[in-house]
Amino acid sequence: MEQANPLRPDGESKGGVLAHLERLENQMSRSRKQSEEPQSVQAQERVLGTKIQKLRHLRDDLKAAVRHRRGSVKACIANVEPNQIVEVNEQEALEEKLENVKAVLQAYHFTGLSGKLTSRGVCVCINTAFEGNLLDSYFVDLVIQKPLRIHHHSVPVFIPLEEIAAKYLQTNIQHFLFSLCEYLNAYSGRKYQADRLQSDFAALLTGPLQRNPLCNLLSFTYKLDPGGQSFPFCARLLYKDLTATLPTDVTVTCQGGEALSSSWEEQRASHETLFCTKPLHQVFASFARREKLDMSLVS
Repeated sequence: MEQANPLRPDGESKGGVLAHLERLENQMSRSRKQSEEPQSVQAQERVLGTKIQKLRHLRDDLKAAVRHRRGSVKACIANVEPNQIVEVNEQEALEEKLENVKAVLQAYHFTGLSGKLTSRGVCVCINTAFEGNLLDSYFVDLVIQKPLRIHHHSVPVFIPLEEIAAKYLQTNIQHFLFSLCEYLNAYSGRKYQADRLQSDFAALLTGPLQRNPLCNLLSFTYKLDPGGQSFPFCARLLYKDLTATLPTDVTVTCQGGEALSSSWEEQRASHETLFCTKPLHQVFASFARREKLDMSLVS
């Protein structure tokens, strides 16, 4: 029996046909994929474009919500009472002022300024002094609220307390207290000098000491030799600066001065200089020492 011929009439083997068919199928698959790739890219672009549009719409919605929120906040602020808007800030400011007052009182306790807290705020005590001598004390009861105000005080009426308060109390309470201390200490110092003149050197005065309540205008007549025949001096001291303890204007004249010699004129001028540069009682203390010296030389 003859063996079957594996060759077909066209000369191709059966295995070669199958391989050729497989190659054709692969080519068709590649062609199909290549033709599908542009379509896939286009589909992805469409999907991404849709997402971008959605995100843009979301962004616009968020912007609109922010604008609406801002408008609502502005409208709420416009409808709120001003006192309600600043209520917290005012409370914080008042607490800060109270703390500042406490700090000032603690820092300057040894300079004559002290105080204690009250239910309304703080009561400040000002202790005056001159040349190391403790003098009068005054108090100012402050109410710590908006605006700050003075509830009660013992400051003399001729001290410009209202003027000082109007200038400093609402803006700088430390400056207010220091300025008030200056006025009170200067007044106490001037009063102390006048009191010392009357009490310690009355023998040198030939008449009463005249002074106003503020003790910023003094006038008196005095003689350096009470038992002698010399002309008395008339002095007028004016303290224009109410925070000073030395006079700004001094006038010394001599009664019967038209007949005075040049030595008396020099003495009168020297007295004016002394009154301008030294406390009143110190000047008269030097007069008294000079008188004692002259008396010892005569004896």
